[in-house]
Amino acid sequence: MLDPGENHELPVIPGKRYFTIGEVSELCAVKPHVLRYWEQEFPQLKPVKRRGNRRYYQRHDVILIRQIRNLLYVEGFTISGARNKLELDNPPPLDINRQQAIKTLISELEGVLDVLKKL
Repeated sequence: MLDPGENHELPVIPGKRYFTIGEVSELCAVKPHVLRYWEQEFPQLKPVKRRGNRRYYQRHDVILIRQIRNLLYVEGFTISGARNKLELDNPPPLDINRQQAIKTLISELEGVLDVLKKL
């Protein structure tokens, strides 16, 4: 848990496109080794890796890290509990084929409903 003395307001996220692991560490008050560990535990957290395997986080990654930090350190969730909470709050998007299949099925069912209404 966080020490009450350390429970200060996090800094504002600057309007940059990419952030290094050191910058994210300061913005989220989490050490770099913890960020690397969270990448293994939370599938939603995938920073861009460039030359020399350097990590570059985007704004949405920083927001996600702050959510993870809040769940773990403030609300007292376990890693698996926080992972489940994030998955429930942000379900993965449907792939294109699945979306198209659902639209086709809805269209066909509406056609069947129209035929039944005429009977």
